[in-house]
This record gives sequence, C-alpha cells and structure tokens, in this order.
Amino acid sequence: MGTKIPVTVVTGFLGAGKTTLVRQLLQNNQGRRIAVLVNEFGEVGIDGELLRSCQVCDDDEDSISNIVELTNGCLCCTVQEEFLPTMQELLKRRTRLDCIVIETSGLALPKPLVQAFRWPEVRTGATVDGVITVVDCEAVAAGTLASDLDALNTQRQADPNLEHETPIEELFEDQLACADLVLLTKVDLVDEETRHKVQQWLQQQLPSGVKVVPCRSGEVSPELLLGFNAAVEDNLDSRPSHHDTEEDHEHDDQVNSIHVTLDQAFEPQALVKRLSALVEQQEIYRIKGFVAVPNKSMRLVLQGVGKRFDSFYDRPWQGTEPRQTKLVVIGRALDRVQIEQAIRGEVLVG
Repeated sequence: MGTKIPVTVVTGFLGAGKTTLVRQLLQNNQGRRIAVLVNEFGEVGIDGELLRSCQVCDDDEDSISNIVELTNGCLCCTVQEEFLPTMQELLKRRTRLDCIVIETSGLALPKPLVQAFRWPEVRTGATVDGVITVVDCEAVAAGTLASDLDALNTQRQADPNLEHETPIEELFEDQLACADLVLLTKVDLVDEETRHKVQQWLQQQLPSGVKVVPCRSGEVSPELLLGFNAAVEDNLDSRPSHHDTEEDHEHDDQVNSIHVTLDQAFEPQALVKRLSALVEQQEIYRIKGFVAVPNKSMRLVLQGVGKRFDSFYDRPWQGTEPRQTKLVVIGRALDRVQIEQAIRGEVLVG
C-alpha cells in the first residue's frame, strides 16, 4: 500500500486567519503537491475560490480539483456524508500528492474530524500529521477569544457536536487541547508587551511541548506547519475534550446565509459603510466575498467579522470573467430582501 499520505488539520475560531494561512502555504509550497479541503458555510465557495486565486495550480482540470469544498455544514459533523467519499477520491491519486490540508469551519472541533481517520477506509491510506490551531491575538488580548464573541456564541448553535449551553471558553480549550502547534495571528494589531502577555497566557493553557508561534498575515514557513509525524488519530486519549461523551444535537435552522451576486461595481469605503450598518441592524456573523471596484483592473477580496472589515486586491479580473460583486452574508434569521436592497443602495441603512 505504501506510505500513508500526511494530513494537516487547520482549526481555529471564525476570523482567526485560517484561510489566509492556507493561502500562504499554497503560495509558498516549495514544490509540494498539496490537496486542500475547504469547509464552507454559504451558498458559494468564497474561501475555496480565494484559495484557488493564489494561482499555484495548473489550469488543467485534475489540478484544480485538488481543492475540494465541503458545502453542507461544518466538516466535523458531515464526515459521514461528505468526508469519506472525498478522502477516498483523494487517496486514489495519492501517488500525485505530497500532503493534504483540511481547513475546518470557524466552530468545528478538531477531535471528531481526527477520529474519522480511524475508519478502515481512511486509516490505511492517510494519517493526521498534525493539528494547527490558529488564535487571534487581538481578540484574546481584548478578553473575547474571538473577534466577535456574540456572533460566535450564536453561530455555534449550528454545530451539532457541541452542547449549546457550553461556555465558549470550553470550545477554545478543546481546540488548544488537540493542537500540535498554535499560531498566534494578528500580532501586528497589538503592542509588543500585549503580545508577550497573550503568548505567555496561551502557553500556560497548552499541553507540555506544544509551542506558540506569533505570525503576521499567515506568513509561516511550510517546514513549521508540515512534518509533525504525530499520527494524531493514534493518541487521541492524550488530547481530552469537553465533548468526548456528548451525543449529537440538532442544527439551529435559524442560522442561514445569503448569497448576493450583482453586476455592479462599488467604492470600497461606501460598501463597507453599508455593510457595517447592516451588521448593526441584523444578526450578522460574517461577510465575505469579491467586489468589483470602479476603474480597477484588480478584484477586491472583502472579509468582515463583526464590525471589523479587511480587504485586499488579490488578482486581475480574467478576460472572460464577469466583473461581478459576489458576497456571502452569514448570520441568524437574515432578511434577504433587506440585505440585497441595502447592498445595492436602494434603501437607507444606519
């Protein structure tokens, strides 16, 4: 059968910087052939398309299909529906892959996913090389653990692996307890003394030997992220979880996503102002997507968590590509009509 293909699991709260980290890994793959499984919560694969736009893949169909988006909920609770067939397809081409990276959703627990690697259909061909937990330094410094704690507390209702009354601190502890390495992101948003205090506090929460590494914009050497050889699925007992004995729970049907596609260009500041007003009016957890900007040949990537919005130009619009603005708005009991009208500027918000 040959050597098992190593799998790296990237976990962490909503907005911590997981997609940025994976994107940087793909851009600096140093010749490695990497397959990526992207967990999505939304009608269109914004994160998957963002990863594709790193342009490290060839244009042939086989290469592009190495990025696989799982779209019917959080990865850790759909493994029986999508994870197994997806992994089986990847294992068929294992001779053409060096490793697999799985980016979990913002509320996924890593341990249920790792347990799936004990299944006979997967165990013979793949092993969990390591678990990387991404932590938002600015959020921890503010005492919230995530950039928008209220949004995170509500969105976790969608995760059936969680006891819905469980304190957010326990979910955070579970992600730390399963980690082989913790990446402390957004360290450039705090001063050096604050970063040092957060890093010291995190180190005290971690199992012995697990290191905390500060990073900016996901810029970390692949050698640091890959090659742990931890065979995590074989030593899960040493990674205790608050949720080891819990039964399944129902999804919260109130959590939904609105997909808006517009043949319209927007000035970034004006659009962010509209979206910020929407966040005040509706229970919106995250906004992400691509924006067409007037008189710009580059596509703008826009991501918002709570009241914080970030953007950057990732690549030129392709010749045959429609210059559309595509946004996914994720939240609870969202009003589609109001959201679409507000984005278009047809109604006054705020």
